[in-house]
This record gives sequence, C-alpha cells and structure tokens, in this order.
Amino acid sequence: MKLKTILCAALPALLFIGTNLKAQTIKLVHEGTRISMRGLSVVDDSTAWVSGSSGNVGISNDGGKTWAFQQLKGYEKFDFRDIEAFNAKEAVIMSSGTPAVILKTVDGGATWQEKYRKTDSVYFLDAMDFADKKHGFIMGDPITDKFLLLETKDGGETWAEMPNAPAALKGEAAFAASGTCLRVDKKGISIVTGGAASRELTFNYKTPNMWVARDLKVLHGQQSQGAFSVANGTGRVIVGGDYAKPARTDSIAEYYGTNNGYPGTQWKLSATNPVGFQSSVEYIKGDTFLSTGTPGSCISTDGGKTWVKIDDKSYNVCRKAKKGNLVLFAGDRGKIGIYTP
Repeated sequence: MKLKTILCAALPALLFIGTNLKAQTIKLVHEGTRISMRGLSVVDDSTAWVSGSSGNVGISNDGGKTWAFQQLKGYEKFDFRDIEAFNAKEAVIMSSGTPAVILKTVDGGATWQEKYRKTDSVYFLDAMDFADKKHGFIMGDPITDKFLLLETKDGGETWAEMPNAPAALKGEAAFAASGTCLRVDKKGISIVTGGAASRELTFNYKTPNMWVARDLKVLHGQQSQGAFSVANGTGRVIVGGDYAKPARTDSIAEYYGTNNGYPGTQWKLSATNPVGFQSSVEYIKGDTFLSTGTPGSCISTDGGKTWVKIDDKSYNVCRKAKKGNLVLFAGDRGKIGIYTP
C-alpha cells in the first residue's frame, strides 16, 4: 500500500482518538477555602472523604457534588495528609508533622478518637493504605536508616512498628504529597521514594523477611525530586518530577508494563511525559491511568507509555472508587473536581 493511502486510512482513527481524549473532563465542584487537601478516599459512587490542612476533614454522600466540612477541635494546626475511609461512618486520618497522630471515627465524623501519637520530631508520616478493612500500613520518613512502617490488623484501632521495614539510602525519603507513594493490597506492599535516590521497594507477604528494591529512572538527585506516586493495574505506573520546578517535563513518568500478559522486566520512561510535576497517579481500567499535579492533569490510555493533558487546574491527588467508577480530584484552596470520561 502506498504511503498516501496509509495516511488517509489512518487519519480517521487518529481523529477518533483525539476526539475521545478531548471528551475527558474534570468538573470543578468546590473551591474557595484556605484548606490544602491531600488526603482523598473514594469509597463508592456515593461516599467519599477528604482531609487536609488546619485540621479539616470533609465527607460527601452524593458522589462528590456537595460536601460537609469540619475542623477538628484540638487539631486546628494539624495537617491531615492522608485519609482511609471504609464507608460513610468509618474513616482513619493521619497527620504529617509534629506531633504525628492517627485518629479514627466510627460515627461519620461526629467524634474522633486518637489512636496513635508521637511527639518526637523524627516521626514524620507520609502515606497510608489498607489491603482490607482490617489490615493497613502507614509509612514515614526514615529513622536510623530504615523507613518507618506502622501496621494495624484491627482497622486502625492499634498500631505497631513493623520490625522488618526496608532500609533507606542516604538522602532517600518519601513524599507526603498525595498519600499514594505507598500502595497496599492482599499480596503485599509497594513504596516509591525520592530525594538523593529514587527506588521502588516491594514486599510480598509470602516472603516476610525480604524487600526487593529497583532503581527508578524518574528525575531525582535533589530533595524536591523523585517518585511521588505509584499505581497498580494491568501494569504499574509511577509519576513524580520536581515540585520546586513543576514546569520540568523530562523524566516525569515511567511504567512497568506487561509483555503478552507476562510481567515486564524493567521500568521504562514514558515516551511522552505528562505536562510537568505530577504528585498522584491512579489506575482507572484497562490500560488507562490518570495523573495530576501542579501544571494540570493528564491521561494515559496505553499503560503509561504516553500522556495527554486533559485539564489545566492544579490538584494534589486523584482517586478512584474502591467499589464503583467515581473518580475525584482534590487540591489547594479547597479544590475538588469530578472526572467525566
């Protein structure tokens, strides 16, 4: 077939792809407060929770359209960087900073009970995730050359330090940016790091004494650089960059995909990067991932190989419903957005 014929045949398909991507929108439904929101947990297509600065927590029971916010009494100066919700009544929140605290509600936020507190400034909590309603982890910055890992087996009622937490390299840390540098499922734990080094650290429950470390190619070397978020789907995708220079677009994302159904052998940088620094990535379905950050939000429909910008607004985090299709975004100045595919 001649080149001209090939191009003519391919043009309708390319136009269809472009039109399909342009249909992706993020509708801003809330803005205008001084709250910086980084914690986001979407339970289902109705219920979602957010948490953020100045001791604020919010809940929606109508798919993110309207929100009820509260400032927790006695915690007005706390920055609740992550939240894990199980339903409309039960949720766990954690603060980043000193003191490090973990709180839980079982009555929809009417009351909160403190379940953990550390006043030592070496304790800085970064992210939280649960494999199920009972079993969860919280990770923090390294203490004496080992990452802090807190584990609960009773739904956040009690927490204990994991004795075999992974070792940290000099100058390596994690980012309390979106609560997604830590991912937990029924098989194990995934952690991505940044700073002087950027690595993926994985742990399988079947081999409890061994962590596997892989070097990442994403931008790193400075305190503001590295991998900020990881998402697991048909493959795995990591995003990050340099939050101090959010316009940099080199080495922002990488993927660890599959080859004819078999796991990939190494991380590869995306051929087309997101628009700049991205603090959160979320698996949607098939080969589709969403990411967001200071310069805007992007979508990949090929497992992280290429990215297209879909929104200009700055968000900190995007999360999909654990049960359902609802996808929400949250960010500074109280911004909350609803994704429409």
